[in-house]
Amino acid sequence: MNIQIFGTKSCRDTQKAVRFFKERRIQFHFRDLNEAGISKGELENISRVIPLEDLIDRQGRQFKKRNMEFMVFNIEEELLNDPLLLKTPVVRNGQLASAGFKPEIWEQWIK
Repeated sequence: MNIQIFGTKSCRDTQKAVRFFKERRIQFHFRDLNEAGISKGELENISRVIPLEDLIDRQGRQFKKRNMEFMVFNIEEELLNDPLLLKTPVVRNGQLASAGFKPEIWEQWIK
């Protein structure tokens, strides 16, 4: 298993995802989106599994802060320029990925 968790330290769902893997003693790599964004290649790999529309957090603080509700924009471009728009946590396991708190999906990966 090669687990990567993208999120922020202050995000409750990201904290729960980190705890989920720690409790099961599964090693993971955590990337704080406040410190480093997501690369174009990583976003492309994730978007093969999860549509870009499902990756952007339209209910999130950053989306509202930037008043994007009525804007027309390129989702990929915005996610690359402002990774805080991602629905967190984004959890990757090789070619598999999930967005948001999805323990039922992670349980399947473990089996």
